[in-house]
Formats: sequence, C-alpha cells, structure tokens
Amino acid sequence: MRIYAASYLLPISSPPIEGGAVAVENGLIAAVGTLRELRESYAAPVTDLPECVIMPGLVNAHTHLELTHFPAWKVRKDLDFLPKRYVEWVQQVVKIKRALQPGDMEHSVREGMRLCLESGTTAVGDILSDFSLVPLFRDTPLTGRLFLEAIGHDPMQCASLVERMEALLKVQGSLLPGISPHTPHTVSKELFKALQALSEKLRVPKAVHLSETAEEASFMHDTTGAIADLLYPMAHWEQYLPHPMRTTSAHFLDDLGVLDRGTLAVHAVHVTPDDAKLLKERGVSVVLCPRSNDRLFVGCAPHRLLKSAGLPLALGTDSLASNDSLSLWDEMRFLQQAAPDVFSAEELLAMATMGGARALQIESSAGSLEAGKRADFQVLYCGRSAGASPYATLLAKGRLELVFVAGERCPKP
Repeated sequence: MRIYAASYLLPISSPPIEGGAVAVENGLIAAVGTLRELRESYAAPVTDLPECVIMPGLVNAHTHLELTHFPAWKVRKDLDFLPKRYVEWVQQVVKIKRALQPGDMEHSVREGMRLCLESGTTAVGDILSDFSLVPLFRDTPLTGRLFLEAIGHDPMQCASLVERMEALLKVQGSLLPGISPHTPHTVSKELFKALQALSEKLRVPKAVHLSETAEEASFMHDTTGAIADLLYPMAHWEQYLPHPMRTTSAHFLDDLGVLDRGTLAVHAVHVTPDDAKLLKERGVSVVLCPRSNDRLFVGCAPHRLLKSAGLPLALGTDSLASNDSLSLWDEMRFLQQAAPDVFSAEELLAMATMGGARALQIESSAGSLEAGKRADFQVLYCGRSAGASPYATLLAKGRLELVFVAGERCPKP
C-alpha cells in the first residue's frame, strides 16, 4: 500500500478535501480522506505532492483512436485542407482511409492510446470501424468501452456484419464492449433494429452520432441536401434513399424503438426542444464534442437547452480528423469559453469524469476517487491558491504532472 497526499483531493463524487489523500493497494483505491485520517488507519509510506491537486483520470466518452494519425495521412496524400462542408469532410476521410498502407491504422491506434494517457485520460469510449484492430484493445492500460461501428444499407451485408460483431463482442478485453450504429442516415432501419436486439442480448450500450449537422436535419425532414446529393451516390446507396420522413433524428430512432438508457447521443448539435425532452424521457446520455463541432463548422450544441432538460452530459474529443488534440483539458477549457454562463468549472470537471463514466456504464470502476474503484488518478500542480475554488483553479492554471493507472505511474513522454 502507498498513500498519495496533496493540497487538495477532488473525489468528484463528494466535496473537495483540503489536505486530502488517497490510499492505493493492489491497483485499487483502498480509502480517501485527509492525510491525517489515512495515516491513523494505515501504516503505509506517503508520497507528498505539495501545491498539487489529486483527481480522477478523465473519461473521454467519444473518440476514434484509429484516426489519430489522420493529420499526417492528409499531408502524405496532399490533402492538407479542411473542407467547410460536413459531407465533403466525410468524402475526404473515406478517400484517405482507402489509401492507407498496412500497419497505418495499428500505429495510429497505439499513438492515440499514448496521447490519451499523456493528457490525463484513463478511460475512453472509442469507436472502431476496422475490426481487425480489436486485439490492440485487449491489453491496453486504458479502460472504458470499445464500440464496434456499423454502417450500411444493403440487407445481405448487414446480416453478416451483425454476425461478425456478435462474435467479437463476446471476447473480453481491457475495454468493455459496445455497439455504434453510425448515424440515422448511414444505417438502415433493419440494421438499427438488429443492432438494438444485439445490444439487448449482450447488455451493451450503443453510441450514435445524432443530429450532428444541419445536413442531417434536412435529410431526416425531406431527404434533401448534401447527404442525398453527394453522400448516398458516393456510397452507391441511391436505391435506399427514403421518401421525405418529416421527422428528426431523435424521433426517427424512437419510432424504431432504439432509444433507451443504453444509448449515447453524440454531438446533439441540432436537437430541438422536443428532441431534448424525448431524449430525457428515454434516459439517453449526451456526449458533447464542442471543438470538433467548431472545427467542422456544424454549429454549436444548445448547451443551455440540454442542461435545463436535465440530460446526463459527458465530454468527448472526437478524433484528430476533426480536432487538434485528444486532451479533455483542452475540451473543457474550450467549452468554458464557448458557454461561460452555462457550465461552472465544477460541472465541466464532472462531465469529463463521472459524466463520461456513467455514459459508458463504467461508473463502478472509474470517474471518481472512491474506495473499491481502480486507482486511476492524475496529479496537477496549481501552486498556492488559498481561498480559491480548486475546480476553477484547475481549469485556470492546472499543470498536469503525473498520471497513475491502476496505481502504477505512467512514464512521462
């Protein structure tokens, strides 16, 4: 056993502890409290971290680690520009992925894992489209969920896809299994229903890119816009174009019976007040990716609406195909500036820890510093900040010093 003590301990699930400490044994948290309390209870060596804050590892509830090297791939392909229309960006992603060399994706995933840990993230909700990479996630120090992504409209291909996913989802690794029907416009009704049945059978959650763009809203209403004109022809889905549906993505999924407490709605930029009410009623969690939304010019999520609706909120970085880093610290600080009068520093830190853990359904082992949970925590230097809120101080000037995973210190890069 070893005790780690700092000027403040932020359990997240309970109030900050001045002069707090965490006792770690066999990779788990044995106890939290003041240093004095833990010294009275345990005869263990103490690592003192003055002028620092100890808090849980961050939980990145939505990312695509396989795309970590995307910026370099763009340069190699002489496509180093950012399209200002979502569908054109999708076309760029598809074009670059088709030109990858053997091993490119594997190196990209490994680098993504390293960058997560380097920035204090110890748990992820990762979306994986290349199923051959699943073995990489069986021995990673990260925890969280690996969501296998499903896209398609062809009935024959969809049936074999579900079979393959089921076989892979039954093999356990460091990350728990999950399912990701890509979007309401790239997944057929039949495939959505089959994935819902698989989700219920295996008791695993689903992550869906929901209402991310204005193009999606137009498509779901009357089958117009770039998705119908460009995306469907590119995928050779012309025969699957639906008649005008006069609906929203949230109501479309609800009519299919696939909105439930196991659903993560990612982005939710263009949800309506009625959508927000429906998502709340169904117990859906929402994962915000504010920097990705800004970079892809898709708009800004209605933060005040989502908060007032009482929706459980989490944070994700999305991928480096649509972001500048995999750091949730960067994400929190960006959102703090984008919605200064909506979220407090305490709420932002909760979204990046407990909020993500609850969305991924891993709150029994991650997201807060509590006895029995895995000893994933980070140490940030804040200097002397007497009288200041430790939450606000962390976002204002916290400097990440150390990251621990299952009680073991991660080496600095």
